[in-house]
Amino acid sequence: MIVLDEPYVSRYLVDTIVTMDLPVLRNATSVRMNTDGRMRLVDGAEVVRCVHEGDCRMYTNSEHAIGWIAEHLGETDLAKTIALFKDKAAFRKLISGLYPTFFFRSVPFGELDMLDVALLPKPFVIKPAVGFFSAGVHVVRTDEEWTDVLDAIKTGMEDIAAGYPPEVCDAGTFIIEEYIEGTELAVDAYFNAQGEPVVLNILAHLFSSVDDVDDRVYLTSRKIVAEQLAPVTHLLRRIQALMGITNFPLHIELRVNDDGKVVPIEVNPLRFAGWCTTDIAEYAWGINVYRFYFEGMVPDWDRLLQEVGDDVYALLVVQPPAGTVPETIAGFDYETFVAGFSEPLELRPVEYPRYPVFGFLFTRMKGGVSPRRRPICAPICRMSSASGRGDPQEGRVGAA
Repeated sequence: MIVLDEPYVSRYLVDTIVTMDLPVLRNATSVRMNTDGRMRLVDGAEVVRCVHEGDCRMYTNSEHAIGWIAEHLGETDLAKTIALFKDKAAFRKLISGLYPTFFFRSVPFGELDMLDVALLPKPFVIKPAVGFFSAGVHVVRTDEEWTDVLDAIKTGMEDIAAGYPPEVCDAGTFIIEEYIEGTELAVDAYFNAQGEPVVLNILAHLFSSVDDVDDRVYLTSRKIVAEQLAPVTHLLRRIQALMGITNFPLHIELRVNDDGKVVPIEVNPLRFAGWCTTDIAEYAWGINVYRFYFEGMVPDWDRLLQEVGDDVYALLVVQPPAGTVPETIAGFDYETFVAGFSEPLELRPVEYPRYPVFGFLFTRMKGGVSPRRRPICAPICRMSSASGRGDPQEGRVGAA
């Protein structure tokens, strides 16, 4: 059973739904996407029946759908599992026995002004206890930074409330936790009918600096998967032992420190990597993550890792320059941007400024190197005459 919702539905996902004849909840998004009548839409009562009878696998492309699930299935184990994963403070408490020395605490928004940051171990991360897409996330390394961070949190409260339903991102309570040093991973996986974790995607999440928290660049390769598959699978087994969940997809973000210890950052329930990021598995491994989940398939990683070379596959979230006022952007030169890559695979434009990104680019880097005429962090914006600037402006996508 599929629940589609804003902000973005991958055409690849729609084609998979049609090919597999998967039932889709009838809502505003699915009706808008189904103009050709290819998808099989079902009413909410059918979804509720399916969950209550325990005979279906659920998936959603967007956490916006969590609001519908909370409203119509709030007393089910499915909704309770989703709520536990979405509440970062509750999830930290659940796994605290696995990480007994890890520092975290939750603080209501109204008490942030009274917080004595001098007493907190640094660096630390502060973010909404229920959050999505790096909204409201800040890193604090010194006491002196706190005033600016607190101002930024207060300023961002309205944006968070306007952009996300409370089940997806709620800035009423914040979690403060120690900053986890190391490589960040983004993993798509599901628990099968027996509760065994099945890993479908392992992506390295790159940042432009130690203070960067944005979602911009994701990479996968034989090296990344070979090094991280065993420790990630072991962690997922430990989480399953605490929760006993089955037939459940998730996207988990982790940090791996220099000692190889894997520490969860957060778990995004009932979906894989957001927007269309998860589709990179098709290019890199020939894995349709949606089909694998619904059919209970397991990747033959031993074979896949032997067959692939040293190529690196990347997903780039193409964003406007930081601080850009949307009204000053007249357009985006997609053709010029794509021409800067040696092996672009697919560009998926997004409606800007309705959404805060220009699009998503899948690309391959032969042998881990991508010859190009300009850095991959330079998409080209056309500024409107109202901005007083007619020349193309470089907008950072992220560090390559």
